Amino acid sequence: MDTLLLVAIAIIATALVFDFINGFHDAANSIATVVSTQVLSPRVAVWWAAFFNFIAAFGFETHVAKTIGKDVIDIGALSSSAAMTVLVAALVGAIVWNLITWYFGIPSSSSHALVGGLVGAAIAEASSFRLVHWSGIKTIAIFIVIAPTLGLLLGAALMILLAWIFRRFPPLRIDQWFRTGQLFSAAFYSLGHGLNDAQKTMGVIFMVLLATNNLTEDAAKSGHIPFWVVLICHAAMGLGTAMGGWRIVKTMGMRITKLKPVGGFAAETAGGITLALNSWMGIPVSTTHVITGAIAGVGFTRGTRAVRWGIAGSIVWAWVLTIPMSGLVAALVWYVLRIFVH
Repeated sequence: MDTLLLVAIAIIATALVFDFINGFHDAANSIATVVSTQVLSPRVAVWWAAFFNFIAAFGFETHVAKTIGKDVIDIGALSSSAAMTVLVAALVGAIVWNLITWYFGIPSSSSHALVGGLVGAAIAEASSFRLVHWSGIKTIAIFIVIAPTLGLLLGAALMILLAWIFRRFPPLRIDQWFRTGQLFSAAFYSLGHGLNDAQKTMGVIFMVLLATNNLTEDAAKSGHIPFWVVLICHAAMGLGTAMGGWRIVKTMGMRITKLKPVGGFAAETAGGITLALNSWMGIPVSTTHVITGAIAGVGFTRGTRAVRWGIAGSIVWAWVLTIPMSGLVAALVWYVLRIFVH
């Protein structure tokens, strides 16, 4: 087995570690609302979410994976060894930032950590911005604002609609109905979570296969992702979700606003719709951003004081810092790797 193939296998394994940590880090996104409303226990909730993370592997297009694989950096412009170095540095940068934010209980974006890692490593490799696809980065950056805003608006709209529809029913009955309803809304959101987030790792593995000439010419041009890649990425994410990122659950589900089952249903449904739309358009958005916006939107319908804007503000700062900080870590890793490569 030649050295390049061994390196490619090692990078794919590292990408799956990132995918696992992504699921572990973002488990709170899928389960925070259903746990905070006490519809499911945390342990049951993570396995519920993990199952739907995994089945997103079947029957869906991989538009987001194609965006990550082709529209963030120009991996095809590099030699195989240079591409491997860039991808390792990008993954390590993203993993390190994810672990730092997990440790401090900050619900940052694994998606933007990966994008930041890719950009930072590519800039270090080229000593310029020539490898960066600015059109793709621009779209991702715009949706840092659009995705949570859409989640907020949909969350608020659904909550208002549900409040009007069920205005004549007793609160206890509404609570009972939506405790059941949250099982479906949590499943829907977890499906969207797996659909968008697992595909980001697929995009990285696509770049590995492209750089090592392990794709057919048609697949390389079209951005087609082999099904075995789809399957292992969803499995790694589902397993990570099942392990649970408990530190972030409290922030997401309990500190932004107080939720009842009907509110949890509205937030999860709004988040699921937002993720489905973005996945269909091929836009890699932050599931953390989306569910935070949806939760805040639900809380906003009870008045501005129902949302703890200070907590939301600290989360926004984490969003702002994620791409540059993960990019900086990736660039530093690239410099260390180059010492050993040369």
